[in-house]
Amino acid sequence: MTDITYIRTLKGFAYLAIVIDLYSRRVVGWLMQSHQTMDVALQALLMAVWRRKPQGKVLIHSDQGSQFTSMDWASFLKHHNLEHSISRHGNCHDNAVAESFFNLLQRERIRRRTYKTRADTRQDVFDYIEMFYNPKRKHVRNGNLSPVGFKRQQDMNNKGV
Repeated sequence: MTDITYIRTLKGFAYLAIVIDLYSRRVVGWLMQSHQTMDVALQALLMAVWRRKPQGKVLIHSDQGSQFTSMDWASFLKHHNLEHSISRHGNCHDNAVAESFFNLLQRERIRRRTYKTRADTRQDVFDYIEMFYNPKRKHVRNGNLSPVGFKRQQDMNNKGV
């Protein structure tokens, strides 16, 4: 699943695109830029593809934002064997997992801070995602394991360990 949100800084907005693995709830791709363009979404998806190296066809779900309906987006998906799933118009629940992540990010980190620059914001978001959310933040849906812990447990179970 992929989506974009914005974060207010004293120098203007910073736009954060994420790609979340729905199975583990891990943020597998993300990027922050000063403009809400298709490139921010593509670069976040590229990070996810680079990290996960999918072997078969993978479903990528998004809303109907212009970043996710461009010809460049469609070309990238086709080139990387990704299949696009898109929300119906007006269906706000389709992106509930991404919106839930953004709510956690706001509640647990962003609302407590005033960011002077986009670089400060990017560093803090990196810290939240890579140092806290993915490796440590427990999820009820994951049996009270973090996304990394859940994936590790599933990998061990699949190997018969």
